[in-house]
Amino acid sequence: MENGHKWYKALFSYVLIAIGVFLMAISLVYFLAPNTIAPGGVTGFAVVLEKTVGIPIYITNLAVNIPLFLLGAKALGKSTALKTLYATFLLSLFIKVLQPMILTHDLLLSAIFGGVLMGIGLGVVFKFGGTTGGTDLAGSILNKKFPNLSTATFMTIIDFCVVIFAGVVEKNIEISLYSVIAMFVIMKVIDMILEGIGYLKGFYIVTTKAEEVSQRLMVEIERGVTALKGKGMYTKEDKDVLLCVVNRAQFTKVKEIVKEVDPFAFIMVSEMSEVLGEGFTEEKK
Repeated sequence: MENGHKWYKALFSYVLIAIGVFLMAISLVYFLAPNTIAPGGVTGFAVVLEKTVGIPIYITNLAVNIPLFLLGAKALGKSTALKTLYATFLLSLFIKVLQPMILTHDLLLSAIFGGVLMGIGLGVVFKFGGTTGGTDLAGSILNKKFPNLSTATFMTIIDFCVVIFAGVVEKNIEISLYSVIAMFVIMKVIDMILEGIGYLKGFYIVTTKAEEVSQRLMVEIERGVTALKGKGMYTKEDKDVLLCVVNRAQFTKVKEIVKEVDPFAFIMVSEMSEVLGEGFTEEKK
């Protein structure tokens, strides 16, 4: 019975990821690409490349993401790696199948509606344990080479390089500005899909398997974990309370890891208004 439930849950997640990827493809084909709005990442780079040299978006998506996947697959874990590969191929397939059509020439409408659809799609993919590769993997790979800069910093640098590239290609600074609007909308919608508007989430995990949970969190999502001592006042049992702060893309993965290791763990999640320290915002002196 339990195996059947796991099989159904896995199938359900792959179906939802497919729906999320389909929304991403619609966003690209009907709103962003026709107006050369490049909201960062590999997809944004693919939009610009199609405009400049005519290479189709679906080909660039595979050509860039597959090498990134091979380099960074170990850091993802088996489940996320499979879902990432699935989402990457599916996105290229949907982009290839959808017939190009310009729904609007209004750049602001394209940035907003394209951003909303892309954000919903990415949010669903993240929520069900996948990624679409891109700057997430590139940032993670660069972080291993240059640990002084965080993954998020590298992701931001890559995204803004793509945005600037779009403006240069079109010889129009407005294209870059509208691309920034699309990026902003995408990030905010992803936050909403992943249950909250805060970029960072603080996890408080009460578990009897603290060592195993913390090891998996540190290895698979590369975030620090702090153990606090706690005591159940009803049971009088001593328990460890793990504290871990993660970003929006890691939110679902943390819950998945904890439940796999300790189905009876007690989890509390809070929004972090500000986090200072290694791997997060550094306080200005």
